[in-house]
Formats: sequence, C-alpha cells, structure tokens
Amino acid sequence: MPEQLSEQALDTLFRDARTYNNWLDKDIAEDTLHRLYDVLKWGPTSANCSPARFVFCRSAEAKARLAGHAMATNAEKIRKAPVTVIVAQHPRFYDWIPELFPHNPDAREWFAPNPDLAEATMFRNATLQGAYLIVAARALGLDCGPMSGFDNATVDADFFADSEWRSNFLCSIGYGDPESIFPRHPRLDFDQACSVL
Repeated sequence: MPEQLSEQALDTLFRDARTYNNWLDKDIAEDTLHRLYDVLKWGPTSANCSPARFVFCRSAEAKARLAGHAMATNAEKIRKAPVTVIVAQHPRFYDWIPELFPHNPDAREWFAPNPDLAEATMFRNATLQGAYLIVAARALGLDCGPMSGFDNATVDADFFADSEWRSNFLCSIGYGDPESIFPRHPRLDFDQACSVL
C-alpha cells in the first residue's frame, strides 16, 4: 500500500500551489525537463495509451513564436516564463498500443476503426497527462501557469505542420513571482460538488 503524503506535501501539490502570471529571472535546465517528463509519464491513461506529446518552448525564439498565437495577456506570460509547454496530443496514439499495452496488443483495434472513440480517448487522456505535468512540476519545486487563450489552429499550423500532433493547452513553468498571483479564490464545498451513493 502506498504511504500517505505529508500535509506539507499536500500543501505543495495542491493547497498552497497557485497559478503564476509572472516569473522570476531563473532558468530551468534541460535535464530538469527530462526529469519532469520521467515523472509525469507514469500517470495512468486508458490502456496505457499515453496520447500526450509535449513541446518545451525554452528558447526566446520558440517562446516568441508561441506568444504570437496567444491573446495579449497570455503572450506576455509566455515570453517571460522560463519555459512554456505545448501540451499536445497524437490522434493516432493507438499505433503505440502494441508497445505500451503488451499484454493485449490487439487493444489497438478498440480505437483504430472507431474515430469517435479515438478522439474522445485522446482528448481525455492527453488532458489527464497535462494535469500530471502540473503536479509533477510542483513536486519538483517548479511553479505553473496553465492557460488556454490561444489559437489552437495556428499553433498547430506553426509547430506541427510536419506531424499529426495537435495542441490541447499551454502551461508555463518556472519559478513564480509571488507578486503576480491573485488572491486565493474559493472552491466548491464537498456537498456542492460531490455525492456518495
């Protein structure tokens, strides 16, 4: 059985974690990005399908390109962040199922002939993997600024013209400037959001 995390760890991952809008001038080493992926990749997905793909925009050129597809306030966040990740997804994720789900390689056929199921599975699980990115980044001492507010079609045309990848959402990562966060907003209580049957 897994051990419960400490209260401090839960604060780091959730209760005290915030969405950052500006960043300290502190770089993220490329090996940290490798470590980040090596943590998040273990999060569960349907049939271990792992449809998410990640583009770490770290250079000034890449961030400027990406910022050109975002609304003005988000463009500024992208330019200032040490790294902004394009959380993307591969529509033919099922081609990797024989490798990733070896005890049932025929599971590829659950999705390949069924585009509606494949689309829903891709989107759901790539979004989950994007959430794993956020939690893993926080666990490694990084702050996050997930965002939409960009043009998926033009990001895809710019960054994925030679591939089948498609953007899902963006997430800036780095060391957040505490002056840039808003006051903590409320969340729904258990009785508002949950039921026990």
